[in-house]
Amino acid sequence: MAVGANLLKESGKPLFFRVKDPAAVALSPPEPRLGTSIRTAVRSLTVMQKEALVISSRTGQMWRLASDEGPYLDGHDYAPCPLSFLSTGMVSSYMNEIEALAAQRGIAIKSLRLIQDNYYTMKGSALRGTMTGGAKDIGLEAQIDAEVDPAALQALVYDAVTASPLNGLMRSAKESLFTLTHNDRPIANAKALPVGGSALPDAGDRFALAEMAEGEWSGLIQRTGQLTPQNENTATFAGGSLTETQDRMLHLRVFATKRADGVKEITQYLYNPHGTIFRFQSDEEGRAPDAESYICAGVGFCFMTQFGRYAKIAKKPLHDYRIIQDAHFSLAGASDKTGKEGTADPLETHCYLWSDQDDAFAQTALDMAEQTCFLHAFCKADLKAKVRVTAFDESFAA
Repeated sequence: MAVGANLLKESGKPLFFRVKDPAAVALSPPEPRLGTSIRTAVRSLTVMQKEALVISSRTGQMWRLASDEGPYLDGHDYAPCPLSFLSTGMVSSYMNEIEALAAQRGIAIKSLRLIQDNYYTMKGSALRGTMTGGAKDIGLEAQIDAEVDPAALQALVYDAVTASPLNGLMRSAKESLFTLTHNDRPIANAKALPVGGSALPDAGDRFALAEMAEGEWSGLIQRTGQLTPQNENTATFAGGSLTETQDRMLHLRVFATKRADGVKEITQYLYNPHGTIFRFQSDEEGRAPDAESYICAGVGFCFMTQFGRYAKIAKKPLHDYRIIQDAHFSLAGASDKTGKEGTADPLETHCYLWSDQDDAFAQTALDMAEQTCFLHAFCKADLKAKVRVTAFDESFAA
């Protein structure tokens, strides 16, 4: 059963929208180190509802995005879960690189659909400190209609995956870095690796300064109201993700195609935990959030969920918690024409917690959030994409 008010619904705002004047929000991306930098500020609205502001040095655009959880975490199921954001950004980035690389190689793609499976694990006890999130290799099926040798198409997709900036987080183990501020006082980390420098100023009330740009944004994300069909991995239902001890696998699938106007349409299925089907739009021209903004929002949302979940399990509530997360990516190998594989620096996250507990609790909360975050685990692992190229299925319907 959902706990607390549905603040996202009560706000009356679209879940996703482009911010009218990023300068008025006073949240700028850091100076790029590798080519592109993304700054993401996330705040908790309720235990499971969160909103983010994401700004890219490459596009100069800021997006407001929102996330919720389903019944498996006693959420309202009003907005997409955190893991679906990374899956959406990942498949969007892969489509960018496949199309750009195909053009460079003289491969005429008539039709393209990507089907991507992401898998994660959660094992151990939260209260004993052994609960740990994990990430597994992804599955990527590329349905392609092109008059080219199958081996050339297989090589195209593999090379496109490597050219994606996300490759820098997926293929080389990256330990994320953190600062911790508790009740407005900077304190030392316990186990989490530190950022080499002081904490950034808390984003605080800057969320209220993010005014919606003119336009129709309601179509950027659509809650279908339909549950994902169950499959062999479906095992976690209402309240199941809140158990103190766990041993389970999570499974998401996304389907991506491109409309005639170039906007990508991405459908998310949440097999385990069992959740609702959502439909996203993504675009690199400002009509919808770009791939990297989705990726960074996903990591921030997932990390914030783990703070709330740990506090709820430990029965030591946080009054408020927010983060600012900085990501540094290389330019893309194909769409940015560098001809190189994608690289990235470790993520840097500044955490701000408010509670009635002592500093030791705040340190443990950070350590457990980092340890159980599926997407920080994704960064720490050396993962591969298991690629399969098939004929384009005209009758397919996600």
